[in-house]
Amino acid sequence: MGLLEERVAVVTGAGRGIGRDIALCLASEGARVVVNDVGVSLSGEAGGEDPAAAVCEEIAAGGGRAVPDHHSVSDFTEAGQIVATAVEAFGRIDILVNNAGIVRDRTLVKMDEADYDAVIAVHQKGTFNTARHAAPLMKDAGYGRIINITSSAGLRGNFGQTNYGAAKAAIMGMTFVWALELGRYGITVNAVAPAGFTRMTEGLYQGAEPPPDQDPALNAPLVAFLASEGASYVNGQVLGRTGFAYTMFQTPRQVAAMWREGGWTPGQVADHFHDVLGQHIQPVGMPSHPLLGKKG
Repeated sequence: MGLLEERVAVVTGAGRGIGRDIALCLASEGARVVVNDVGVSLSGEAGGEDPAAAVCEEIAAGGGRAVPDHHSVSDFTEAGQIVATAVEAFGRIDILVNNAGIVRDRTLVKMDEADYDAVIAVHQKGTFNTARHAAPLMKDAGYGRIINITSSAGLRGNFGQTNYGAAKAAIMGMTFVWALELGRYGITVNAVAPAGFTRMTEGLYQGAEPPPDQDPALNAPLVAFLASEGASYVNGQVLGRTGFAYTMFQTPRQVAAMWREGGWTPGQVADHFHDVLGQHIQPVGMPSHPLLGKKG
């Protein structure tokens, strides 16, 4: 018996990359899967391919059950149809993995409104859209698992990704809110910041073979666990992957305080900031030297 035997999962953006591997992994653990993918390019333009159907064929070849869905997460009504596909095909929805995404990287001074709106629509609004339709059904059933895909671009910042970073940071915030709102109904909501060599990161290696720890399939077992009954105590958490390690992020929290009876003047803040709060200034951006050699 797999971890997800007879559960019903929706994975958005599951036709390629990390989403594909998540869908395959959930199916291998016994879940019946709705493979959602509109088949667009990396920047969101329509194409002639049907990657959702191809992944469903892979799942069927392995003895699993899956159906394709081609609705867009960015449209509220269409997102409802994604959830409806699960109900129509398999009778319910137990698991929602919000993975769909596009990128349109530009620096702030070169990014236009269309670049910003397109990325926000898929990542941020798309995550809201599907969860808004799935959560009432999960609430009625008294069970649910929502896994939102975030990114270090939103948790730490990354050059040229105002739109993507903003959306991924918002997804972290929604995860915390939904964990509070839905936890009482047997629904857990967590976020995962994955890593791996996909269409979104192919420029990093400039044609060279990526190292083994960049296999996008390495993210899927963590998602499968979070989608399982055994992860009932994990709620409102942000997890990630670095190399062969799974990691846990701490949420933004106060680490120092500068107190003065009656409050402060600007000059007093200037006189004391460096010695008190200035000692705790954190770096921004992706770490130059990520966790290495951590096992377990």
